Amino acid sequence: MLRVPRVLAGRRPSAPLLISTAALVVALGGTSYAAATIGNADIKNSAVSSLKIKNGTIERADLAASARIPGPKGPAGTQGPAGADGADGKDGADGKDGADGTGRWLLVDRNGEIVAQSGGFTVRTAYDVVNNSGAAVPAGALGNVYIDANEPLSNNGVTVSIALQNQYDQNNDTVLNGRAAGADSNPEFSGEITATVCGITGVVGCAPTGANTRNTFVVSPRNSDGSLTVTGDGTAANPNTHKRFYVAITGDSSDYVAPTPAVPAVPLP
Repeated sequence: MLRVPRVLAGRRPSAPLLISTAALVVALGGTSYAAATIGNADIKNSAVSSLKIKNGTIERADLAASARIPGPKGPAGTQGPAGADGADGKDGADGKDGADGTGRWLLVDRNGEIVAQSGGFTVRTAYDVVNNSGAAVPAGALGNVYIDANEPLSNNGVTVSIALQNQYDQNNDTVLNGRAAGADSNPEFSGEITATVCGITGVVGCAPTGANTRNTFVVSPRNSDGSLTVTGDGTAANPNTHKRFYVAITGDSSDYVAPTPAVPAVPLP
């Protein structure tokens, strides 16, 4: 509380004294007054510059959300050194052994005889020749060739193809180059051929004695018009029209058993 000097007691203060006293009051308490009463409206727009802000005092929370925009992505840093190679992994277990490779094959000539093979094939009945049992060929087997593979063929495939024979005139037209005009005019080069395993219930039945088993397959060569080939006498007027063909057995032949060779009879002394 401001005390009035005794010299002033009972006297009316003059105007200059009042002014100087007020100035003193403002000087003593004006700073606190101003700090307590100056607000956002008392500051002129754009009046506060960077120069008036203490460095390092503005934080992210002091900025509006719209002002918190990330800067551009900086350049990629240099690649670090390559790491050492990891240890080799453990070897995997050995795989299961595969089935025996394919490769059983044979070549049959127009007389129904095997002229080359990988081994183990025997002819049961060829075209209309007497079969291996000594009995006549059944009518349903005429024109076909029945071959024993000496292994069950349930897990095998049978592939056949006609082999050309351009040194034998099969239709007596003296054309052996395969260029004769007309249907089935080049039997030395052409024809039809099919094959299947025997003994398939409801699908395939093979007529010759002992042939209706899974060890036997039948090959059916035909002329290009589907007609049966015939056994001629080999003359120019009556040629043999049977087909020469290849056979390949594919699939698993691990169950193949080589046939036992026949033991020749020993003549009596």
